[in-house]
Parts: sequence; structure tokens; C-alpha cells
Amino acid sequence: MAPMIIPDDLLPCDGRFGSGPAKVRPEALDYLGLRSDIMGTSHRQAPVKDLVATVQQGLAELYRIPDGYEVVLGNGGSTLFWDMAVFSLIEQRSAHGVFGEFTRKFARAASRAPHLDDPAVFEAEAGGVALPESRDSDVHAWAQNETSTGAAAPVVRHGDPDSIVLIDATSAAGGIDADISETDVYYFAPQKNFSSDGGLWLAFASPAAIERAERIKAGGRYIPEILDFSTAVANSRKHQTLNTPALATLLLLEDQVQWMIDMGGMEAVAARCRQSTQTLYDWAEDRDFASPFVANPEHRSPVVSTIDLDERINAAELIGILRTNGIRDVDPYRALNRNQLRVGCYASVDPEDVESLTECLDYVIERM
Repeated sequence: MAPMIIPDDLLPCDGRFGSGPAKVRPEALDYLGLRSDIMGTSHRQAPVKDLVATVQQGLAELYRIPDGYEVVLGNGGSTLFWDMAVFSLIEQRSAHGVFGEFTRKFARAASRAPHLDDPAVFEAEAGGVALPESRDSDVHAWAQNETSTGAAAPVVRHGDPDSIVLIDATSAAGGIDADISETDVYYFAPQKNFSSDGGLWLAFASPAAIERAERIKAGGRYIPEILDFSTAVANSRKHQTLNTPALATLLLLEDQVQWMIDMGGMEAVAARCRQSTQTLYDWAEDRDFASPFVANPEHRSPVVSTIDLDERINAAELIGILRTNGIRDVDPYRALNRNQLRVGCYASVDPEDVESLTECLDYVIERM
């Protein structure tokens, strides 16, 4: 049987809708080519350190970070940062809001650490949201946006006043606004809304978090150097990382941050993302064969839209037809095992392309 062909006039201009890594703007790739002189040069010298400083200043401006907070960065990604927190930021016990695979992975990392007490875990079923409520934990941690399920949680201080708040913002930063003063470490990797590549983690860190890391280190705990938050802070103040950073990642991030600032800052960027996801939620609610996976509208992600499909429609077959026609990476998160679409509506995704995606969905589903 010949593959189904979607008419060209229905197709989006760009068919990349992945939830990570995400679409990179062509203009950013052009900028990367223009900065080829910096590739293959020392990260201890002025050109690269100036690049790092520009990224730090741009992120601080974009998120209006409070006085005293610092933009910290290091080698690795958000997965590495969970282990960094286990060694450098959790004193004795952490409390976790778990409502998807990525929030669960951080809680699991804390539970396996032999030098820590078992964490307090507050869990909601996939599609819901849970915030940690424990009063005897020195860290409270959850994700602003659970990439696996498309559920978004508020960023507000929780727990004992002496506790610090760690927010995993990997799929939220650059697409959902936040009051950074409500957190102590707002950390993320740049391959989603910031349309960059992997290889780095970045964080907005409060004075309390920096002091916590210094105190734990001074107490004699064994901390691998790559997982030492104090070392990352010291290097970031010099606009460098412990080991060689991913320069292409930094260049793409630099261009994306400036694009966001020129657009009007986080308010404008967040509105753009909300427009895209709302298009999908409205589409699903208007069809008898689809529904938003996250039942509570207040918890529906403005950057990752998850749509359940009726059993009459084989999501895998639908996704295969879309991919054949150049519409890529709308697969559900594998561990959920649902008949579902998951669409990344990050900052670089054009809202008009999301409109086109819904037209393509109607066209294919009608003929399946």
C-alpha cells in the first residue's frame, strides 16, 4: 500500500515538534557558522570567557534574577545536576514532588545516596501534579514542567524556612516565566526552549544555595570534583567551566537568548508558547476522538502538549504517517505506554506551524 501523502498546502513550514532535543532556528545555525573562529579555541582565553559572560548576562536579564543570585553553569546536563544536588546541596534529607519520569529520577538518585536519609516522596499519578510538603527536609525539589507528561507545576516556596528549593526547569526555562526569588536553584539544560545542543547545565543560584554547598564541602563530605557545586560557582564567576564546555551549545544559546530578549522578554516568549499549546488543547477538546491528557486545565503545560487518542485511532500508525510527511517527533513518552501524541511547543516553534499540524491531523485521521 502506498504511503498516505498529506497535501503540501496543509503541511507546516517546519515539521519539528520534538520535546527534546528541540527545533533549532535556522538563523541560529547561520550565526553558529559566522562564529566558526571561536570553535577549537581555548575555553580559558578571553573570546570564550566573553561568550560565557554574554550568556550569563543575557539569562540574568531575561529572567530578571534577584540581586545576589548568580548564573552558574557546568559540564553535563540536568541528569548530572541531580547527582550534584545529592552530593553538594542536600544536607541530610530531601523532599520531592514526583509526577512523571524526570521528577521520579531525581527522587531515585537521592534514595540511593548512602550518606543521605531516605527522601520524602509526594507522588501524583501521571498527568497530575504533586508538591512536596515535608517539614523535616532541608531540600524541596520538583519540576516546573514534567516533560514526560505535559504537566506544569507552580514555582513557590515550600517547607521549612531553612530548606532550599530546587526547581528542575529543563523543559520550562525559556518558555514559562517564573519568579526566581521563589527558588534557590532554578536549573536547566539548554536543548529545549533555548534551542541549543546538549553538554551543559545552567542554574540561577541564590546566596543560600551557594552557602549551603560551601558548608557541606567544608564539613568534609566526599564530593567528586565534577559534582561539586562550589567548584562550579567558582568557575562560573570566572566565566568558565571546570572542563572544556560545548562551544557550539554556548553559541546557539547566546543567539537564542538575544532573540528572546528582542522579542520582548519572557512575557512575550511565554505568550507565544501558550498560543501554540492552547491550539492543540482546543483542537483535542473539539474532537470526539481526542482529549488533553492532563485533566486539570491549570496544570496543562504551556510548552509540551500531551493529547490522548481514542482506541479507534492507532497513535503509532498516525505518528508513522506524519513522519513520512516530514512531521517529526510527536511520539508519546515511552514509559507512559499510552495511545497519545506529545507535541513540543517550545519557543522556536512557530504557532502557525502548530495550526498546520492540527489540519494535518484532521486530514490523516479522517482517512485512517
